[in-house]
Amino acid sequence: MNKDLEHSFVTQLEQNQNIVHKICRLYTNDIDGHNDLFQEITIQLWRAYPKFRGDSKFSTWMYRVALNTAITLYRKNKRRVITQDFEGVSFKIKAQDYDDTTEQQLKLMYAAVKDLNDIDKALVFLYLENKNYKEISATLGISEVNARVKMNRIKGKLRKILNP
Repeated sequence: MNKDLEHSFVTQLEQNQNIVHKICRLYTNDIDGHNDLFQEITIQLWRAYPKFRGDSKFSTWMYRVALNTAITLYRKNKRRVITQDFEGVSFKIKAQDYDDTTEQQLKLMYAAVKDLNDIDKALVFLYLENKNYKEISATLGISEVNARVKMNRIKGKLRKILNP
């Protein structure tokens, strides 16, 4: 590939890499899994970049490729034996003047979202990224009405999970 294409890709990836990190956090349980998924998504983005026509924003296209890659790998990994992840182990360290309420709420929310199916998980992620239903439907390949209906059902599921 030519240098201009490579430079354009690297620039776009650097500007939008938080999208990939957020998806990795949603679909993995530890730093090694996060790094592996980040690398795989980057490879898939690079392979697909020459076909990116600019019909949508780069970030929308990036969401679609990244989510499809994560979902595909997640489904393959479901067949593996589940082990305890290191980050899930809590340590007793005294903290002063630190209120972890927000952090705990985020952990509960991430845990609840991880219990959803692949498509619902992706929809919640895009919703939390403040994407409108038009962008969500374009990214996931579903109608806007379907996206709205699914999101309302997901909100109900999450309420039940978080407030049993």
